[in-house]
Amino acid sequence: MADFDVFNGDADGIISLVQLRRAAPRPAAVLVTGRKRDIALLDRVNAGTGDQVTVLDISMLTNGDDLRRILDAGADVFYADHHNAGDIPQHDNLTAIIDTSPETCTAFLINSHLGGRYLAWAVTAAFGDNFPKVATRAAEGHDLPLEKLERLGTLVNYNGYGASVDDLHFHPADLYDYMKDFDTPMEFLEERDDIYLQLNDGYESDMAGAERAKVIEESDKGFIIELEDHAGSRRVSGVYGNRLARDHPARAHAILTRNQGSYVVSVRAPLENRVGADELCLKFPTGGGRSAAAGINALPFDRLEDFVHAFNGRFAG
Repeated sequence: MADFDVFNGDADGIISLVQLRRAAPRPAAVLVTGRKRDIALLDRVNAGTGDQVTVLDISMLTNGDDLRRILDAGADVFYADHHNAGDIPQHDNLTAIIDTSPETCTAFLINSHLGGRYLAWAVTAAFGDNFPKVATRAAEGHDLPLEKLERLGTLVNYNGYGASVDDLHFHPADLYDYMKDFDTPMEFLEERDDIYLQLNDGYESDMAGAERAKVIEESDKGFIIELEDHAGSRRVSGVYGNRLARDHPARAHAILTRNQGSYVVSVRAPLENRVGADELCLKFPTGGGRSAAAGINALPFDRLEDFVHAFNGRFAG
């Protein structure tokens, strides 16, 4: 009998697992994760009868075939996510908590599942996943240090972006391992300020570079920029998009980062109307995500004009 913990390498995925394993430790579990866009993770899981597979914050639509393979092999699967799920299998071995509404994240689904036992962690994840209103609303009456939690969530999320794990400051499995022993993020910040400081220094440097990005398209309804081809750009692309979305809530944003002959694309729907990002990105091969935030893993350079046209049609029309 084996345990597998399969999770997105961003703030939402890592912190969802932190909450679950504070409540129900599985120290021998095999960790399966990667950079934020590395979401076809179930193809790495070979599980069968008696095995337990926990899946957090990765699209069931992307992993559907392997999910069915694992279920048919006899494994029990617990699956929590807020991305586009496609058709959810009806299977006795599957427990699924799926909510694709634009005002929740996986960490809050887990928070509800656990009866709010680790709320401060869920708030941190929501900040990291660019749900500041959800995080602030949930924290009301709980005397939490919101500025610190917002910064930590942002930094954990920032760590997940890159073309490969070599771009990251910490492998997501290692970052989870550093955080998993603490009941609250405040305790983590107190004990592991070395982790925080390394992430914070990298974040500040990379964000300064993003401020110099080339503007491709700008209007009241939409903003598209291009970042240069280097690790700092790849690390900061998602969190910079989140910052722009917060600063201009009525505007949609797209961050295009050059990478080995194509663009890595991060799209943020307007915060005032968090829909359409997944619809746009799914028009292109390697696209996916959720309604509020989505991306394209490899947009060929010669399809830039097509993307700009589709972006404007969805958000600026």
